This record gives sequence, C-alpha cells and structure tokens, in this order.
Amino acid sequence: MILTDEQMRYPIGKFTPPVSYTEQDYRNWIHEIATLPGRVREAILGLTYEQLDTQYRAGGWTLRQVVHHLADSHMNALCRFKLALTEENPTIKPYEEAAWAIQPDYRLPVEPSLKILEGIHQHLVALFESFTEDQWNRTFVHPESGAVIPLKRNLATYAWHGSHHLAHLTETVKRIKR
Repeated sequence: MILTDEQMRYPIGKFTPPVSYTEQDYRNWIHEIATLPGRVREAILGLTYEQLDTQYRAGGWTLRQVVHHLADSHMNALCRFKLALTEENPTIKPYEEAAWAIQPDYRLPVEPSLKILEGIHQHLVALFESFTEDQWNRTFVHPESGAVIPLKRNLATYAWHGSHHLAHLTETVKRIKR
C-alpha cells in the first residue's frame, strides 16, 4: 500500500509522550536508536544520487535532506543530553531545521551524514546504557515552549524521530521502485 502525501507527513503518527516509563521502554527505545543508522543505510541502499533527490511528499524534503537532517538533529540531541547531564536544567539552543536543510552541505552525498549518524548513535547508546533513574529524570528547558523536558522523554522523542524519518525513506523508496 502506497501512502498518500497527507499520510506521509506523519507516516507512523505524531509523537505522543509516554504517560509512564519502564525499564523495557528504555531498552526498546535504546535499541531503536542503536539500530537506526543501519536501518537508514539499508533503506537507501542502491539509490542513485538523483533518486535521493526525490521528495517524500509534495513540498517535503528530499530523501537526501532527510538523511542529512537526521545527522544534524541527532547531533543536537547528543548536545542536549550532555548539557542536561552536566548542568542543572539548562536552556537548550533550538535551531531552524528548515534553514539548515537548504545549506550547501545538504547537497553532499549522504555517506558523510550516515557516518556522523553512526558515530553519534554509538555515543548516545553508550550514555543511555549507563544512565541511572536519577539521570533519566534530569531535565532541560526548551526556550520556544518553556517546557521542562526530562531526558527519559527526550529518549522517547528521538526514538520516535528516527522511526518517523526512516518511514519517510522506506515509504518513498517503495514508490521509486514500483
């Protein structure tokens, strides 16, 4: 089944913060993060440079931009986790994702961003596997919303974020290859 453009906006649904968090939730989310770089690489394997310039939906990013965005976004996530681990409730720095996605480095082949994603995820998993419950409860402030975000919620967010964009890739590849 091929998804419509509207379904492609949120192919796995919008993020809903968990009501509670269990050790099994942590393990599942850490596993999703640990395996994301390989799943992204596998999803786009064999695509040409031109095919990577296919938009996942009308008005959406290209597959190339999605891969570069994952590297940039998860690089910011690593910084946010480390800030919250080393400072008391820091205010994080947001960034303009859409403006980043039109920078010249987003025209590069995707391999550099795949390598960045692999390295960042190794760092994230090493951190997560060492966390205590107190560390999962550490927080940062998002200045745009004023929300105080616990690291356990941020873990759930980034596990969802990776799966969300992976679905953009896999669903678009289905369309390309049919």
